[in-house]
Amino acid sequence: MKYITIQRLAWFYAIMFFVLGSLAHFPFINDENGVTLGIFKLEIHDDLLHYASGLWAAIAAWQSFKSSTFYFKLFGIIYGLDGVMGFFLGQGYLDGGIFFKGYTQLDWGFKFFANIPHIAIGSIAVFIGFVLSKRLMENEKQS
Repeated sequence: MKYITIQRLAWFYAIMFFVLGSLAHFPFINDENGVTLGIFKLEIHDDLLHYASGLWAAIAAWQSFKSSTFYFKLFGIIYGLDGVMGFFLGQGYLDGGIFFKGYTQLDWGFKFFANIPHIAIGSIAVFIGFVLSKRLMENEKQS
């Protein structure tokens, strides 16, 4: 029964990413230039990446504890490293920015606010996949 916690967290990630994919389409949080939360402009490829992440999480949650754990491990590493790369190089790899634009010199404050969500979401996913899932399995065995 405790295994379901990981699947519920995967469902939460799915919903979160579907909402994130829709952010650029809520006029009340975008300015007249389409800048979301006054920080960054979300393009269609960003929306598609968020929707794909949400779909992956939903499929994993629907399938099993094992699939959900795998999702959190792999997704967390990929997403978190994209944020770290974006913070230090101004561009990440998930949206192809580092390949098309290369190193981009940006203000440190902007790089922080634009990439901290990726770093945080990725780090939490890594924790869920590698630490929390293991703890829940050990607790289930002891019960």
